[in-house]
Amino acid sequence: MYVAVKGGERAIENAHRLLAHARRGDQTVPEVTLDQISEQLGLAVDRVMSEGSLYDRELAALAIKQARGDLIEAIFLVRAFRATLPRFGASEPVNTGAMRVLRRVSATFKDIPGGQILGPTFDYAHRLLDPSLAEGFVPEVPATSDASTAPTPRVTDILGRDGLIESSPQAEDGASVGDLTREPLNFPADRDLRLQNLARGDEGFLLAMGYSTQRGYGRNHPFVGEIRFGEVEVEFFAEDVGFAVPLGSIELTECQMVNQFKGSATEAPCFTRGYGLAFGQSERKTMSMALVDRALRARELGEEAVAPAQDEEFVMSHSDNVQATGFVEHLKLPHYVDFQSELGLLRKLRKEFAEANAPDAMKEAAE
Repeated sequence: MYVAVKGGERAIENAHRLLAHARRGDQTVPEVTLDQISEQLGLAVDRVMSEGSLYDRELAALAIKQARGDLIEAIFLVRAFRATLPRFGASEPVNTGAMRVLRRVSATFKDIPGGQILGPTFDYAHRLLDPSLAEGFVPEVPATSDASTAPTPRVTDILGRDGLIESSPQAEDGASVGDLTREPLNFPADRDLRLQNLARGDEGFLLAMGYSTQRGYGRNHPFVGEIRFGEVEVEFFAEDVGFAVPLGSIELTECQMVNQFKGSATEAPCFTRGYGLAFGQSERKTMSMALVDRALRARELGEEAVAPAQDEEFVMSHSDNVQATGFVEHLKLPHYVDFQSELGLLRKLRKEFAEANAPDAMKEAAE
């Protein structure tokens, strides 16, 4: 239970002013603009949009600036703003198969229909600091070519045609989809809620959970079936006109992991799926999400759940960095009364302990 803290208002006001001063930094240095953050710190913006559950590059850039680059604080700001917005309805499911692909790689097949597209990636970069970036470096114009019209089917669909991978789990027609932003989390949780939770979950937490499955805490032996990054069109069903109308396009990253499954008494051995989807170019996040998604499917696949990443209550209750931050950082706030009660109890217990363990002569003297 929390109670209002009286007094200290002037100190708090001064702290806010000092924060604004620290945020601005040396005022002889030009102030960073939202366009600069959005264009040059794009991956940070993508993370804030994904974990803040709001696709708006300008607002995400503003939150990063206001938070002095603290991405979790920026995510908190975006979440708080999102909670004030009216909700008019839900968009139609996006078709990632029709994505205008900017990057597409598969670690399972070298030659795939539509080809591999390396796109912008750190994968082949030397991890060496580049001093030229400190001097206003102007990059070379990248090579370009006409956009390919070849279809880019999902790699998992290719495996599916031969019956080598489980069918993509489908929701029943007319089944309602849970909403973690409006309904309390209950267990056991279906996959729709699990994927929502993972999409909003902290990238670092999911990375650690996904890594744990690769090290034996979840029996995951994954292959990247495909990672694709690009633009998809978002549509909204307008009841007034009776059909879906386009709202615009957004950038998404999708990852499908291919995992082993030894089969069961009723199921033949086949590959299984793990899935990840996030705003922007968020490859590490979607890969981690796909690893954890597969681990959390242990129950439905008849596997023994023995690892932390397979425990949906553990994962889903601790993945949200806004909740985790609030609970950890509240320890900085005044707890004077609580501590004084603990201190008084400790002194009483120590006194009783000392009396119980005093020499007999001292006990007799005290009597």
